[in-house]
Amino acid sequence: MRVSFGVLGPVTAWEDGTGDALALKGPRHRAVLARLLVARRRVVPVTRLVEDLWAEPPADAVGAVRTFVAALRRALEPERPPRSPARLLVTEGPGYALRAAPETVDAWCFEQAVAAAAALPPGDAAERLARALDRWRGPAYAGLSGHPWARAERSRLTELRLHAVERLAEARLSLGLAAEAAADLDAHTAGHPWREDAWRLLALALYRSGRQGDALAVLRRARTLLAEELGVDPGPGLRALEADILHHADRLDPGGGGAAERVWERAAAAYDRAVPAGARVRLESTVALLRGLAVTGGGGGLPAARRHRVAAIEAAEELGDPELTARVIGAYDVPAVWTRLDDPEQAARVVAAAERALAALPATGHAAARARLLATIALESRGTGGARGPQAARQAEELARRLDDPALLAFALNAVFMQTFDRAGLAPRRDAVGAELVTLSARHGLVTYEVLGRLVRLQARGALADFAGADHHAAAADRLAGRHELPLVGVFTRWYGALRLAAAGGTVRQAEAAYRDAAATLAGCGMPGLEQGLLPLALLCLRVQHGLPARGGGPSGPSGPDDAPDSGPDDFGPYAPWARPLVLLAEGDRAAAAAALREVPDPPRGLLLEALWCLVARAAVALGDRAAMERARDALAPAAAELAGAGSGLLTAGPVAGFLAELAAALRRAPR
Repeated sequence: MRVSFGVLGPVTAWEDGTGDALALKGPRHRAVLARLLVARRRVVPVTRLVEDLWAEPPADAVGAVRTFVAALRRALEPERPPRSPARLLVTEGPGYALRAAPETVDAWCFEQAVAAAAALPPGDAAERLARALDRWRGPAYAGLSGHPWARAERSRLTELRLHAVERLAEARLSLGLAAEAAADLDAHTAGHPWREDAWRLLALALYRSGRQGDALAVLRRARTLLAEELGVDPGPGLRALEADILHHADRLDPGGGGAAERVWERAAAAYDRAVPAGARVRLESTVALLRGLAVTGGGGGLPAARRHRVAAIEAAEELGDPELTARVIGAYDVPAVWTRLDDPEQAARVVAAAERALAALPATGHAAARARLLATIALESRGTGGARGPQAARQAEELARRLDDPALLAFALNAVFMQTFDRAGLAPRRDAVGAELVTLSARHGLVTYEVLGRLVRLQARGALADFAGADHHAAAADRLAGRHELPLVGVFTRWYGALRLAAAGGTVRQAEAAYRDAAATLAGCGMPGLEQGLLPLALLCLRVQHGLPARGGGPSGPSGPDDAPDSGPDDFGPYAPWARPLVLLAEGDRAAAAAALREVPDPPRGLLLEALWCLVARAAVALGDRAAMERARDALAPAAAELAGAGSGLLTAGPVAGFLAELAAALRRAPR
């Protein structure tokens, strides 16, 4: 039985699925449950429970607490066998902890929804906030106001609810729903007359509803209340709004880039005035800005963000504060989907700084900072081999799961994904990581990580030839990117369209044209690790997929059949070692091709691992190189059910099974 808990009103618990309320007995039992919920899964010592339940504890207060806990356990886990350990309300050390899942406590869900709404566009934010406010059934922790700990939590949640009401009104104003916002705000200001922002929003809503007189009357009423009851004048926001309404200022009209630009300029100016130039907080603010630049800034944003990020880390290290350095490094949790680094030298500097910060942090505490540093190490060392990256990813995931921090877990799962390339054939494992990212991110409003999860699943489903599934995730990623202004997503989905055509139904010429169109999106995208050599490799894989030589026309002669693709550019960039044997074979230089094949290293562990091994396999079969054939066979065997290269979401050389069959036949013929 799964149990949910409610504190946004009288303290209660109910069974999920049926909605049936659980019998919690008397007020002391509810008080114990509430006190454990306030602790947020942490242990509350029995002595603290006694202090918090009674102003003057009875003689056997400890025994009474244990009785209350036993009764709660029977209510929360009625099917638990006698003498078996509790799983929900557990005994730990000197006290008790309620291990409720974050999504089972209405207050925690409310807090998460309000925080997530701040990063959403108005339509999504309004929907999220309205659903969150519907969770309230009355005053928080109703009936427990006599306890100081309950009063403090009640006050905090009430303030957050008032904030949510005002942000919902703000979102509705942005959507042009001024009359609807005005109706809610009228009741809100009546119940909470000292909130100046509520008066401001109500006056603005009335003005946008065509009720200028009512808007001015509201502002006069606010002025009178503040003066007579508190002896203060209205703040600058209310005074400026009154002047704007009297003059029908353009800025009062809803929406528009101009409004956004003004907000940006004013906020930036206020920040410059309020935060001293040498303040350390500026470094953390800078990294938050760089994160936004990386994901929404288009082609120029990503390299600029990377460059300034390294400068921010170096500045933090100069201050000699490892905790600040850890925060600066860990705040740049930009989702990454491509396994080849854009700037290996920069990445190495970030890894080195993260390792130094990790070593310098105090031995205890700072678990979240450690997890972020470990995730950073795993992400920035992707594709470089060695044990440190996988180890760091595992440690980051373990810490994140223990801390119950959704954003931190998403960051750690990104690191785990980047370290799931230790051998071929791991698309199902990556699909599972992507699925968890999608579920986690959708639940907690982590838009950029939901996009990442969709792209990871697009890749994995493509590798498994499930193009219906891959299509679904591509479309979902595009919708999110359009709604949240994430321009780089289209680069990946455009390339997926070319792969889809090459793998499932398009002619060779159509696939070639699609690859060339997709390549045009790479120019200036700021992702050199993706761009370098990708089009030549895609066209080579297309030729290999259709049994064509790496250069020239098709098998019928120099001009080739009408549907033989052009050879493409010669610059294979980082993929040259694996392309060279086939290119030399096509040019008729078997001796040079054989020598090049003998020198081919194992492909880097990344999204193109299977495709590059298939190029080795094709060259090895053509040259009769038994050792190379055996290397390729052993490496590709775990991926027998996959499409070579399709796990990249960008290109394919065809089914791995076909290459394995070629290798098996050639090995039977080849001398030992």
